[in-house]
Amino acid sequence: MKLVLANPRGFCAGVYMAIDVVDQLLDICPGEPIFVFHEIVHNRHVVERFRARGVRFVEEIAEVPDGSIVVFSAHGVSPAIREEARAKRLAAIDATCPLVTKVHAEAIRYARKGFQILLVGHRHHQEVIGTLGEAPDAIQIVESPRDIPSLVVTDPKKLIYLTQTTLSLDDAAVIIDALKLAFPEIKDPPAGDICYATTNRQTAVRAIAPSCDLVLVVGSANSSNSVRLTEIAANVGTPARLIDDASEIDPKWFAGVETLLVTAGASAPEDLVRGVIQALVTRCGAEVEQHDIRHEAVEFGLPGTLKAAMRDRGIDPSGRRIVRGDDGAAMREWFEKEGIGFRTVDMTVRGETMSG
Repeated sequence: MKLVLANPRGFCAGVYMAIDVVDQLLDICPGEPIFVFHEIVHNRHVVERFRARGVRFVEEIAEVPDGSIVVFSAHGVSPAIREEARAKRLAAIDATCPLVTKVHAEAIRYARKGFQILLVGHRHHQEVIGTLGEAPDAIQIVESPRDIPSLVVTDPKKLIYLTQTTLSLDDAAVIIDALKLAFPEIKDPPAGDICYATTNRQTAVRAIAPSCDLVLVVGSANSSNSVRLTEIAANVGTPARLIDDASEIDPKWFAGVETLLVTAGASAPEDLVRGVIQALVTRCGAEVEQHDIRHEAVEFGLPGTLKAAMRDRGIDPSGRRIVRGDDGAAMREWFEKEGIGFRTVDMTVRGETMSG
């Protein structure tokens, strides 16, 4: 069996940043209880590893003792949650992905201009809940084209759509096309809201999956972008399985499979991907190829609230950045160390460079 490893895959810069925020707080606040509002990212292993280090995850700000440290997850929170934290005098550290923050800012800006906003996304996802909270009187949520007839639009000329950052490009396009058919004057967001990492990982699956017999996506069931990858594979005609780690692999899946694609959602750690590769090489004698579709080089600055917490503790945060670079070199070293045969196939569409 040939195992094709998609690149890019796994952690995006926003997830790197959120996890790094909690890691650094554990280092600079020894002995202090650290609370995280909602799961820091949607991955079971990441959350369990932090729990093992003493981090406490809560779904209500009321669960956090007054004056404690609370981290807002990568998915963002509403102004109401921030106000609750202030009322309890919490030291709030904001680990919201900057690309989610961008959507929040767009919602605020267009609501102030008198626009109605149609937010395309999953109603119960934390990111959508947070964005809705920025301008609840101006926003209506659209989960599918079936929702369009029930929308209340007072001025079709002052209407804009925004999207959840982790949507499937395919699904979003269907909804957006339907919105434009129903409201020809609806405005596009100034820049696409679906994040670079979601786009790149979906592009890789869309490009590689048609030549494969099966796709394994490493990620948790509550990870929207991971689930979307399985749907993208199905859309191009290749069955896909979502697994948290190698322990969930079922050998029965591989009957008749000659070429297998392995990828990972933006919140899945790379060590879990490596565990899957090791299991497949051991059980199936898989030969590994990495297919490079795009090379990512993304940097974010540390959140201002984390910098302030560092300064309060005598730590200079100057020059610190969150860098999500390409994993190619690290993977080659790992394959050599493990004695696994490996080669890279360059299918690069274009590079991706961002900073924030």
